[in-house]
Amino acid sequence: MAELGKTLHAWRDRVIPAEAGLPAGGNRRAPGLRREELAQLAGLSVDYILRLEQGRSSAPSTQVLASLARALRLSDAERDHLYVLAGQAPPAPGQVSAYIPPGVQRLVDQLAGAPLSVYDACWSIVTWNPLWAALLGDPSGLRGRHKSIIWRHFTAPPPGGPVVGFGRVVQTVEQANRFRRAMVTDLRASSVRYPKDAELRAMIQELRSTSDDFARLWDDHIPAFHESEHKTINHPELGPIALDCDVLTAPGSDLRIVVYTATPNSEAAENLRLLATLGLQQLSDWPTFDGGIR
Repeated sequence: MAELGKTLHAWRDRVIPAEAGLPAGGNRRAPGLRREELAQLAGLSVDYILRLEQGRSSAPSTQVLASLARALRLSDAERDHLYVLAGQAPPAPGQVSAYIPPGVQRLVDQLAGAPLSVYDACWSIVTWNPLWAALLGDPSGLRGRHKSIIWRHFTAPPPGGPVVGFGRVVQTVEQANRFRRAMVTDLRASSVRYPKDAELRAMIQELRSTSDDFARLWDDHIPAFHESEHKTINHPELGPIALDCDVLTAPGSDLRIVVYTATPNSEAAENLRLLATLGLQQLSDWPTFDGGIR
């Protein structure tokens, strides 16, 4: 693991903090990221980053490697080299990938004023900005299939039904029906695009066996697609916030980028500014991620 550690250190040194949305001030012995900053961007502990760079850690998992590749803005070739150095097989073309290209990561960094999250082809959350977590709750504790909006929506539906919404997002019946069909359409397309992904096949099979609603929509073969929606977010401290929600796609990948925006000079815009100022940590007694739709 010594070569892995040296390479990680070299890649960390070349990332300019401003490109990662971090302040560039302070006394820096090197122009790149500090270990603490890389740990923050990758969602890992500082001690773990230190052990990786010193060659004292066991082989990191593919999830950890994907997070490091994203935080370090690695190219496709560099990402594959990272996997090889760690003793892991690089992501195969026939499998769903959580890799975020540098251009998409820059988009995430530069849209700090809008709640934004990124999902893979299974609609599993890959990354998000602080304002998204402040608005909808912190998803960092989600693991495995629970990172997938589709899995959570069909296996743990809200007790109040679709009008109440799932988590903090309020939906009408029409919006909820359109949302479910669009998600099933996306998952069907992913199953065709990634026929060798065993986890994707297993998730679809289990969804069909455990959710009558999913099975019905899957067997209907009636497609639906994402449209711009006007949604209300019931924030635990600020109350209802009316926002526009758009789903964007990244060219050359199956990533979905979900962005919330507010009408300029509206009450919602002021609430977003307040959330950006206070941040996630300063608003008291917030629950962690509560299963919000997106």
